[in-house]
Amino acid sequence: MTDFRAKGWVKFPYDPVLAAWVSHALPAARASTTNPAHAEWLDCDGTWFIGVDALPNDAQGRVGQSDPLAGAAMSFIVAYYGDLPLHKGQVSVMHPGYPRPRRGENDAAARYRRNRDAAHVDGLRPTGPDRRRRVDEPHAWIVGIPLTEASPDASPMVVWEGSHHILGAAFRRAFEGKPRERLHEIDITDIYQTARREAFETCPRIELPAKPGEAYLLHRHCLHGVAPWADTATAGPDGRMIAYFRPECAGGVAEWIESA
Repeated sequence: MTDFRAKGWVKFPYDPVLAAWVSHALPAARASTTNPAHAEWLDCDGTWFIGVDALPNDAQGRVGQSDPLAGAAMSFIVAYYGDLPLHKGQVSVMHPGYPRPRRGENDAAARYRRNRDAAHVDGLRPTGPDRRRRVDEPHAWIVGIPLTEASPDASPMVVWEGSHHILGAAFRRAFEGKPRERLHEIDITDIYQTARREAFETCPRIELPAKPGEAYLLHRHCLHGVAPWADTATAGPDGRMIAYFRPECAGGVAEWIESA
């Protein structure tokens, strides 16, 4: 756990328990990508299926006839964060050519996606014409579980190691002296952007490719994104498919900042 606290991420080696879960989750994830109900999630000119809430799992992570989501990664998470009910998982699928601009994305945002891996902290959704940010989804943690085989350069997860220390300190400054029940209303746009620039300048950029049966956990304040699909990258017909879980803190934004 010491390394996770310091680095803000940890990767778990192949786990047969998790691999068995993947064998059940993959067919359901594959079906979600062609489900008309999820058509809105195909973006970036067909190079990214975003797949929010697309995996039909229950609160323990069961998919179809699978057991609950378990194994070394989940045991680590429960020991570190406690046991939280799971939302329906995200099914994120990358294809050759990523990244192309998202619908409605301006040139600056498209360049940021291409040159900075669309790096972000989860839960800070931009709103309004000025794209101001508040903490509207206070996630407890982020775990990625690969569902398909792909080469390491097929749009892997990217994390700026140690960035959670910089971003977390910035968020605490933004919330200092504010009522706990109103923290979700605080505009953190400027302090977030300043801290993000510091992370780019001072934190190592780490790529986290992984295979089915492996997993990686990110601290909720870590700056992270997805690398472009390299010209040499390969994957099967399903593309590079990863299931993500990011349950929210039961105590809202106050817990999101105080227990990080």
